[in-house]
Amino acid sequence: MESAASLLIGKIVAILENKASSIAAVHDEVDELKLELISMKSFLIDAEGKEAQTEGEKTWVTSVRDLTCDAENVIDKFLYHIYDKQSATPFAKLLHRTIYFPKNLWYRHRMAKKLQKITKKIKAIPERNERYGVSTIEGTSSDGVPRWVKNKAESSLYIMEDELIGIEDKKQRLMGLLMNGGENEMVVSVVGMGGSGKTTLVANTFNNENVKRHFDCYAWITVSQTYVIEDLFKNLIKQFHRGRKEEVTEHLDSMSYKELLEMLSTYLKSKRYLIVLDDVWDIKLWQEIRIPLLNRHHGSRIMLTTRKKDIAYYSFEVERCPFEIEPLENNEAWELFSKKAFSSYNNKSCPPELESLAWKLVEKCKGLPLAVVTLGALMSSKRSSSEWKTVYKSLNWHLTNNPMLEPMSSILLLSFNNLPNRLKPCFLYCALFPEDHLIKRKRLIRLWIAEGFVEPIDGVTPEEVAEGYLVELIVRSMLQVEMNEAGGLGACKMHDLVRELALSTSKKEKFGAAYVGREIVDKADFRRLSIQTTEREINSCTGMSELHSLLVFGTLKKLPSGFKLLRVLDMQDAPIDRFPGELVYLFNLRYLNLKRTLIDELPESIGRLRNLQTLNICQSKIRALPKAICKLVNLCHLIMYCYTGDWAAFRNFNGTKTASNLSKLQKLQVLHSVESEGKIIKVIRNMTQLTSLGITNVKASDEMDLCDSLQKLELLHTLLLKASDEEEFLRVNALRSPPPDLQNVLLAGKLERVPLWLGSLQNLTRMHLRWSRLEEDVLPHIQALPNLERLGLFNAYVGEKLCFSRGFIKLKHLCLVNFPLLNGIVIEKGVMPNLRGLDIACCLELKALPQGIEFLANVERLNLSIVPMQLVESVRGGMDHPKVQHIPEIQCGMREKIGGVMKTFLVYRRIKPQKHL
Repeated sequence: MESAASLLIGKIVAILENKASSIAAVHDEVDELKLELISMKSFLIDAEGKEAQTEGEKTWVTSVRDLTCDAENVIDKFLYHIYDKQSATPFAKLLHRTIYFPKNLWYRHRMAKKLQKITKKIKAIPERNERYGVSTIEGTSSDGVPRWVKNKAESSLYIMEDELIGIEDKKQRLMGLLMNGGENEMVVSVVGMGGSGKTTLVANTFNNENVKRHFDCYAWITVSQTYVIEDLFKNLIKQFHRGRKEEVTEHLDSMSYKELLEMLSTYLKSKRYLIVLDDVWDIKLWQEIRIPLLNRHHGSRIMLTTRKKDIAYYSFEVERCPFEIEPLENNEAWELFSKKAFSSYNNKSCPPELESLAWKLVEKCKGLPLAVVTLGALMSSKRSSSEWKTVYKSLNWHLTNNPMLEPMSSILLLSFNNLPNRLKPCFLYCALFPEDHLIKRKRLIRLWIAEGFVEPIDGVTPEEVAEGYLVELIVRSMLQVEMNEAGGLGACKMHDLVRELALSTSKKEKFGAAYVGREIVDKADFRRLSIQTTEREINSCTGMSELHSLLVFGTLKKLPSGFKLLRVLDMQDAPIDRFPGELVYLFNLRYLNLKRTLIDELPESIGRLRNLQTLNICQSKIRALPKAICKLVNLCHLIMYCYTGDWAAFRNFNGTKTASNLSKLQKLQVLHSVESEGKIIKVIRNMTQLTSLGITNVKASDEMDLCDSLQKLELLHTLLLKASDEEEFLRVNALRSPPPDLQNVLLAGKLERVPLWLGSLQNLTRMHLRWSRLEEDVLPHIQALPNLERLGLFNAYVGEKLCFSRGFIKLKHLCLVNFPLLNGIVIEKGVMPNLRGLDIACCLELKALPQGIEFLANVERLNLSIVPMQLVESVRGGMDHPKVQHIPEIQCGMREKIGGVMKTFLVYRRIKPQKHL
């Protein structure tokens, strides 16, 4: 709420500073409202982190929130009216000054009346509170997050083992049911309430190598409540084929229900399969999916997880075995709670003065892992006995007919109420994504910024502030983290129960709602709408004009009409093939995501979107931008690259053509990727706010202009340069002073020699050289880089030997691809001590593993693809076999022409079972 009021006050200030004479009639009303809102903001800051206990206190907070929304709507509509007049044609402006002038006076008078009415209501709140005896809000207060908690965030992202406490015995029982239960088909149902660890248990059983070897094929399906049976069949087929390294028909996505049914039935007819159906809500799923799975005498197994006992004990017409998951034992719950609550304490153990209270809190969790984790994370920032007592007393467990669900909800609600107000809208926004959806970090951050949730901080970019918000939510266990390939924070998702609670809260506070096809939306009395249906279109309804966000995750082909004040429109993956013309009238639009749509052209009228901050058209069919793109003066993120699908090819990604006067976009931070033509490389030097830049179609003659421009981009941390074709030299040697904060560099194209400035990039963490075809060894130039974590060399060297003689202290992943003459690799002892993953592919002269690979003690994965069979045999049981016994996962693949088609298939794989404490 406080962030919304801050945003609104900023809007009002912007209006007051607007010199248009048309606002003179409401100047006084806006000024008075601003003063009231400043007082309202102070109230919200005082109330931050406190949970209202009485109905009167709740009404007070609700009134402030609703009036903030009403005032924002009035201001937005007023700004829209001003914009509509200012952007009109000269003829239309003449009509406004003559024929419609009386109407404009009436409109301004109406706006003034509305503002006066809102101001009057705001002033009436304290009078009403006094009349009915409502004073201050008393509840659980939240201290500011200590610095040590923020520092703990980064390291906590990598700690996943604590989720596995207490499952080993259950896992062994499940493995017995899967592998020792006879040849009859069996359904094993793991049942328990949400957050009880069903998925964790089943996943660890499913991923066991002994289990997978027992079956001919296997697949894992996460079942959404709004599943489509055809999609589930396609997913099963893809996973079965992927697990066996088989090609999937290219016509799979267009196959009918009958064709999919026949294909799946035929494929499974003589196979022993293992299928996991995770999170089953309705027995209808089994009735739909059972037909191709009837395979009675091969020992096949179907595992499903569900929260409902009636599903677990259903007669599946085959042998069934319900498996009720038990809550954690007291000692297990205590261990899990302690890891979350006391990880920063001395000896990572509970202080004696807190032990009694800590045990009481653990007992409140009733052995539910999610509740233990959530409460433990909450208590990690509480140090004194008085703080612990306050939390314990305010849990307010109200037991109902379900003695476990209510305590769980209370804990999660307490965690939400304990969030700083700046984080609450960010958290609720995550619930607008579909169930089990993996939310990409950058996408979420840009959405938060567009919504105005991110407070301005001097010297820090909004993106950095927002990333701090995300880390805070993760460390509080409000979001689950997913790592990217480089081991960093790539995405997050919400646990099902957490999302349900957030959606309930969101709807109650008129924050937003999700539409999954079952509801009838006749009035949009919320600010944000997430469309998640594939069943039917949603029509316009009352209240659409007040929507702030519209997120589309279904098959919406036509936008509902009526929303004039939209700030966010996210249509990623929507099957639309034409840019909706009405979008150019959305004056408030900050964020427009058309990623992977079928749109092939943007209109010149897109220049009307003067407030747009993010435009994402990557992987769409748009190959060139209109000249009017330069009118989007507030644009910060222009994302428009396109991957071709062949990761090893030179032309695996392309940029987009755009106007050469792009330098007018002075706020642009991300430009990825633009195709070089005309003066585009010259004008980039003026875009000094760029942090991420990608340029394709670079020519050798561009060297001086390119290097001159790059030297002026001091904030750049990501740089991608791609030559015009495989034979064009990418000349960047004239760059004397590269941007000091470069962290990620990709150079694609022939290099005459290794650029000297590469070795000076002290902050570089990722480097990729593609098709460089260097005659000199690149390794001596980069081995001393202190922070390099990921190195990819693709056809980067034409020599016969590579020698890692020293350095690469922090390197975690090394990828060597397409070295045509390479026949030997040497790794000296002590080099790359932290390497975790090693990929070698398309090196057809390499007959043996790198000499010294046995020194890489921390390697967890070795992947060999398209290498000589002699090398594969050496690893499988030859002279190289003893050198790789310490590597848990090894995978070898080959590529051959079969039936005139080149196919890659797995020839050897070994995964050692991992030991968990």
